[in-house]
Amino acid sequence: MNVHQANKIILEPYSTEKTSIMVEHEGKLCFIVDRAANKPEIIQAIELLYEQKVTKVNTAITIRGKKAFVKFENVEKANDLARQIGML
Repeated sequence: MNVHQANKIILEPYSTEKTSIMVEHEGKLCFIVDRAANKPEIIQAIELLYEQKVTKVNTAITIRGKKAFVKFENVEKANDLARQIGML
């Protein structure tokens, strides 16, 4: 996978009050992803784009699109990444 393909999978970060709490307490970030993307593709794209180790991904189909809840190795790394991409 290259950066261009990863950018087609990960469309944008999704930030709400609830997702901000998830970042701070659980080490999870939420992204809007391509509806056709599967969990292994999402993991690979996140690790390529943000250079952080992903431990788990949960997905949900919503009116807004497909959301991926991505859990990172630890809360500090998730907080750093959220600040880096402007979620916090």
